[in-house]
Amino acid sequence: MEFYASCPEGFESALADELKWLGLSHVRRLKGRATFEGELEEGYRACLWSRLASRVFVVLGRFEAQDADELYDSVYDIAWESIVRPGATIAITARGVTEQLRNTRFSALRAKDALCDRLAETTGRRADVDAADPDVHLLLSLRQRRASISLDLSGDPLFKRLPPAATRAGEGTHVLRPDYAALVLSQVGWTALCERELTADDYENEALPTLVDASCAGGGLLLEAVNILTDRAPGAARERWGFEGWQLHDAALWEQLLAEARGREAAARERQARIVAADIDPAARKTAERMVKCAGYKRFVDFCAAKSATVLDHAGAVAGAALVADTTETPLSLMHDAMTLVGELRRAPELTAAPVAALTRDGLMARALHAEPARSIAVMPNNEEATIEVWPSLDHAAATFEAATSADAEEQTADAQDEAANIPMPEPAAMLDLGDGKPLPVLIPESEQFANRLRKNARLRRKWAKREGVSCYRVYDADLPDYSAAIDLYEGCPQTPGRWLVIAEYAAPKTIDPALAQARMLDILAIAPRILDVPAEHVHAKARMRSRGGSQYGKQGAGKGASGERANIARRRLPLIEEGGLTFAVNFDDYLDVGIFLDHRVTRNLVREHAKHARRFLNLFAYTGTATCYAADGGVEETVTVDLSNTYLDWAERNMRQNGFVGPQHHFVRDDVLAWIRDQRQTRNRWDLIFVDPPTFSNSSKMGRRTWDVQRDHVELLAGVSRLLAQGGHAIFSCNLRGFRPETRKLARAGVVLEDITAQTIPEDFARNQKVHHCYIVRRLPIEDAMAEVGFSAEEIAERVEELRNPEARKPRVTVPAHAQAGNGKSNFAGKPSPAGKPKKKKFYASKPKGK
Repeated sequence: MEFYASCPEGFESALADELKWLGLSHVRRLKGRATFEGELEEGYRACLWSRLASRVFVVLGRFEAQDADELYDSVYDIAWESIVRPGATIAITARGVTEQLRNTRFSALRAKDALCDRLAETTGRRADVDAADPDVHLLLSLRQRRASISLDLSGDPLFKRLPPAATRAGEGTHVLRPDYAALVLSQVGWTALCERELTADDYENEALPTLVDASCAGGGLLLEAVNILTDRAPGAARERWGFEGWQLHDAALWEQLLAEARGREAAARERQARIVAADIDPAARKTAERMVKCAGYKRFVDFCAAKSATVLDHAGAVAGAALVADTTETPLSLMHDAMTLVGELRRAPELTAAPVAALTRDGLMARALHAEPARSIAVMPNNEEATIEVWPSLDHAAATFEAATSADAEEQTADAQDEAANIPMPEPAAMLDLGDGKPLPVLIPESEQFANRLRKNARLRRKWAKREGVSCYRVYDADLPDYSAAIDLYEGCPQTPGRWLVIAEYAAPKTIDPALAQARMLDILAIAPRILDVPAEHVHAKARMRSRGGSQYGKQGAGKGASGERANIARRRLPLIEEGGLTFAVNFDDYLDVGIFLDHRVTRNLVREHAKHARRFLNLFAYTGTATCYAADGGVEETVTVDLSNTYLDWAERNMRQNGFVGPQHHFVRDDVLAWIRDQRQTRNRWDLIFVDPPTFSNSSKMGRRTWDVQRDHVELLAGVSRLLAQGGHAIFSCNLRGFRPETRKLARAGVVLEDITAQTIPEDFARNQKVHHCYIVRRLPIEDAMAEVGFSAEEIAERVEELRNPEARKPRVTVPAHAQAGNGKSNFAGKPSPAGKPKKKKFYASKPKGK
């Protein structure tokens, strides 16, 4: 029989070696698979014991298939009555194309028709089709003019073997898939270590084969390592197989192989080995502990603190060792410490004989270990690019062994041993003395310059903050071009004491090596908390980019509050900070922005000062409502807070309540701001002070077909805002587009003038970046005055006035582009907008409540 085992790309070589180790013959490595030949027992053995294969197939036939008719005839000629068990359901999947067979669904349907017609003619009964859960799953492969059809012996993929209890316990948590875990372990020879027989010296020294998992993440590597140690067949616990619908299935033979597997597992109970696990991320370690416990493997794994001395103490004397790590899920803020731990363990004398295999996404492990990997395997765990990098042991045992087996064994052995003794152990690139008595290893020697600059900045900023009464501020803002990042320090209020860092890396130029930029960022993440006295778990790394989903404020990741966010934002425990005598909740986990923009500190105070002379305040694109809190603190009688996000409106309401601003005079409106402005212009609602802080860009699905671009749309926005101002009122408009240029002439034609107050709103801690935001006072003037103020000629002003007095003289109106159309074409408020010239007298804001 002809079989093949499929696998993810990158697994082929290891899978072929595994199949040979299982005793299968004629093994050949191909792309995405490894083929072998044998009897039924060989196919069963691959299903039962392969840890790397995704599925195992038996080839039923190969044939020509130039067109649909030839495909039908070839499939029909196969004796399906002797293949498909009577009453079994079937499903056929097609892959590949030929010149005439371009649609895989059609090809699969044509093959299914041939199979069913054959069964109907030979047995009098057509097979039932069950695409979701068939008894017999067939794979039709097409290439050029040839085709083959194979039966899937596996049923479900072979990598679906995580213990159910562990899967339930880790719901929502990433656990490395067992086949990827097995591939990592195969690179360090864990199976051979488990099969090693201990010597008398080993027993005397209490030395055992040892696996050290220095970054245990969700526990995937640990679960597979225990399965290998206990010699548990990967397929032994599976209850249903694809070969059960095959006529040639031999139940007695299969039971014999299962009994053999049970015997091997029983014999493996005599094995002795240590598995030591640690992780820099306390949350990841907790998850791994829970997974291991739920799988019933707690007695096999020894968890310990992520310190090299502690790990080595738990490892004890070793009789052969291997070091592995999965850093694909390690937070960026902890990556430096994770790699430092791996480097320290590899250099430890106790583990010089240990090969190292790391599953990583950034390629920086080589810099941490100060050695290029012996081999790298590109893989795609969780459909994301990653690499398995492998380093040999440091004791040069292979060279010594080769010398010992040569003709001049004694002399070459001595030479090899001398050579090994003279080769220095790799050391860190540099060690920094930060003045606390604990040297810090760094990836880049030049990082000492960054440490010195940050220490100086911290000292100066601390004095300034104390003098100004500021507790949250920017400490560093790309002062050194090579270390291009922003570092913000947040100090909690007495209710939630603590210190937090938010470190955002600016995008490096394309001329900079990404790995070098990443190494510098990791050094920043390691140095900053030490100098600024912030716990490592309170350091948050952010990456700023335009959100794919187009939301106003992009999400950072799943975080701790991604599930049921809106339901619990009002009562969820969040750190509280103080600014300007007010208290605000901040969220460092879930979003790129934490809930307050530090560069708007002066702007918010400006809102409070202006609010002292206003009765009614409107906050558009309100985010978490911090400006509304300042306005309420300034003494306004009524506030209206508008944003498109329910989550942020709940957050704004929480901030208002936190500061004691509650009551029916404070309104929270969920709507598209431009549509809301158009509706409000049809009413008599007007405001004395309006704050407008729109995003640079948004294509949120909540906006329908319309998109938002502040440069393109600010004229429409500010013209509408000016119509909502009460007599003598004004607006404060801010945006953070660095290259923003207001269209003053277009605005003037609408009677809107801007006063640039950007310079006076930039806080001292943002002085290095004068374009961090732009800020303007917006006023409405008679059109003649507005146009004259920005330099229109008398003739241009007269022409514009005539246009307004005589609408028939206006130029034809341009059709509103799609991006400027309202999202749903409907009002979001109580009642319909009044016809032109008949504004409603009743105050109303939102008929669409926050929520659904």
